[in-house]
Amino acid sequence: MTYHLEFEKQIVELEAKVLELQTIDKGGVNLDDEIARIREKAERILVQTYSKLTPEQKVQVARHPDRPNFSDYAKRLIRDFTPLAGDRAFGEDAALLGGLGRFRGQSCVVLGQERGHDTNARIKHKFGMPRPEGYRKAQRLIAMGHQFNLPIITLVDTSGAYPGIDAEERGQAEAIARSIESCLRAETPFVSVIIGEGGSGGAIAIAAADRVFMLEHSIYSVISPEGCAGILWGNRAFAKEAMRALKLTAQDLKQLGIIDSIIEEPMGGAHREPERTIDVVGDYIEKALHELSPLDGSVLKTRRRQKFLEMGHAV
Repeated sequence: MTYHLEFEKQIVELEAKVLELQTIDKGGVNLDDEIARIREKAERILVQTYSKLTPEQKVQVARHPDRPNFSDYAKRLIRDFTPLAGDRAFGEDAALLGGLGRFRGQSCVVLGQERGHDTNARIKHKFGMPRPEGYRKAQRLIAMGHQFNLPIITLVDTSGAYPGIDAEERGQAEAIARSIESCLRAETPFVSVIIGEGGSGGAIAIAAADRVFMLEHSIYSVISPEGCAGILWGNRAFAKEAMRALKLTAQDLKQLGIIDSIIEEPMGGAHREPERTIDVVGDYIEKALHELSPLDGSVLKTRRRQKFLEMGHAV
């Protein structure tokens, strides 16, 4: 982990002190007790901090640059991954990746937004904000899953669809709507996981699934907090107020019935133990597919459609 959040400052300082004491020339002095004491204090503060994160802090964790991305999940969970490119209409979109592979021995279609871990990668992948061709590629992949009866796995991590003029000129809204429609029409098991940030239509476009899971410190909302602040208050400086009002945390959304389950993260967030996080997500996906696979395709489609139609009725 190379990037530290502001509210983690005390924890980071203690961890740095432990590392310093472990590496300095001790001159024959036994510092084991001191190291253990500082490590225990750091762990205690870490638990206290992450057990009561505010919505603002949740947003920071969800956007952490060291949080595992789509490519990290695909590399660890998907064997024989064969990426497929292009929408067969305009071109390739590097913000949304997907293809065919094997998830724990089962052939599947997998897709999701890719943010990238460094500056060059983020520029290449457009910071995980797909244009219309990205969502039309998603439609193509979902249709492939439907045609060949392959389960579909989507990993959501985007602040939203790309908002530029060129995207609007090429039919961004229509592409997102068609992508949602493709999700709801697929007659095959469909599992989606919000692994970081699920923003606006750019997220729901590939998340209208049979099972929708969220990592414990991920976020999911109808609009980004900054966008909401700009519209309601006319000033993005009110983003903190928007974060509280949007009910965008996994805990809020589970209570509202928008998602099915919350996937617990390692203490301190997914960015501290990415491989462990990915393995746990894989376990949830495997269990969901095991439950969904015996169901007939038409039943899956009907239940999925009804699930989304009923959202909000009990609120």
